[in-house]
Amino acid sequence: MSELACDVVVVGAGNAALCAALSARAAGASVMVLERAPEDERGGNSRFTEGSMRFAFNGRDDILNIVPDLTEDEKACTDFGSYTEEQFFDDIARVTDYRADPDLAELLVKRSQDTVKWLRSMGIRYMPKYGKQAYKVNGKFKFSGGVVLEVWGGGPGLIEALYKLARDRGVSINFNARAMSLIHDEKGVHGVNARIDGKAVTIRSKSVVLASGGFEANSEMRARYLGPGWDLAKVRGSRFNTGDGIRMALDASAMPYGNWSGCHILPTDINTPNYGDITLGDAFQKNSYLFGIMVNSDGKRFFDEGADFRMYTYVKCGLAVMKQSQQMAWQVFDGKTLHLLRDEYRMKQATRVRADTLEALAEKLEGIDRAQFLRTIKEYNAAVKAEVPFDPNAKDGRCTNGLAVNKSNWATTIDQAPFEAFVITAGITFTFGGVKVNTDAQVMDVDDRPIPGLYAAGEMVGGLFYTNYPGGSGLMSGAVFGKIAGAAAAR
Repeated sequence: MSELACDVVVVGAGNAALCAALSARAAGASVMVLERAPEDERGGNSRFTEGSMRFAFNGRDDILNIVPDLTEDEKACTDFGSYTEEQFFDDIARVTDYRADPDLAELLVKRSQDTVKWLRSMGIRYMPKYGKQAYKVNGKFKFSGGVVLEVWGGGPGLIEALYKLARDRGVSINFNARAMSLIHDEKGVHGVNARIDGKAVTIRSKSVVLASGGFEANSEMRARYLGPGWDLAKVRGSRFNTGDGIRMALDASAMPYGNWSGCHILPTDINTPNYGDITLGDAFQKNSYLFGIMVNSDGKRFFDEGADFRMYTYVKCGLAVMKQSQQMAWQVFDGKTLHLLRDEYRMKQATRVRADTLEALAEKLEGIDRAQFLRTIKEYNAAVKAEVPFDPNAKDGRCTNGLAVNKSNWATTIDQAPFEAFVITAGITFTFGGVKVNTDAQVMDVDDRPIPGLYAAGEMVGGLFYTNYPGGSGLMSGAVFGKIAGAAAAR
């Protein structure tokens, strides 16, 4: 067995891990990154994201400081609005049913803009989320749902940029490097036992940052913690996120923390691969359900598609789909809203059915109660408050009345050809259960005391998200706690 040494070992190589590595390196530490995946699958779940980051800002000037290269035309036709720290904190509290750890949530909120600026200062570029979080109405884009920017190139672009930054700054990155256990005793953590290219290696270090994701790619752990049937769920991201970091931390007496029976999940195409496809990334998701309706195999609606903006409901939507027969449903749209569908609906791999009449569409929907489907459409159309103006950028109050499951906003009748339906299932993104950390991202033990030399960031941080999730908070949390963990580990 060979031995290596450095100041800080970072386990994982996604957004949180690389932010930790960059932060530790900036503080003067020698840093070694262990990436379990081969180089061509590097980047963890971050690589499969849109690159959205939710952060607090007080208005247009804050955005222009981060995206200084907008054209004058773009500035003139865009209303960024504002998203204050109070709004961000309230959103986390509201969507998690007020269970989120207030200290961790406050840290995420208050460090969010500074962390985005820190990444920008190193060369990470951002762009507005036109067509995803803003639609052009009366000549102007208006953003909704609290998220306005994404990284250029999405998740792949973010990972590529972070890797280059880390390498340029002298961070050692090892691929096919699986951390197996922590080196620890009563005085704390002193390194990692690993296998690099199949060979056992002991890495001695002053501290370790665990940022290797949750257990979403581990079917046994999904069934154990999330419940029966979850072993069958599609995995939208990395096949390497099997809970190694969590297991190692628990073996070192870390305190389990957070919503172990909860996860980030969303509606995705029925043909989504069992694990994330690097070549297609995030393209299988199906998140334009706000502008249509969803029905199950009984031909009935089962979810309020217009309860809130997509960024606040897509996890609930995914959970609802998971509860349907065969974990399957259909999203149905008509000609009035097809132009509003996100780009992933236009990919050639999308499981699309198209027809010029509802009756013809019903005949093409395999495995559905066609008669009930047509009755559902008829009843839904009759219940729409058509006199209320439709506005895709606001909760417009255009709803239905009198249905068993009403639609609260964006209710438009399904009556104008062409009609399209997309067959969907649910895909898990990441798990919410993890380990407890303090505001220095230091892992706490089962007696609620800091474990010397052990830090965590990203999906491994438990206590932030419960039952639901405000979109764009995952990458932001990874960057915030990664930056904190790296600096603390270097100290």
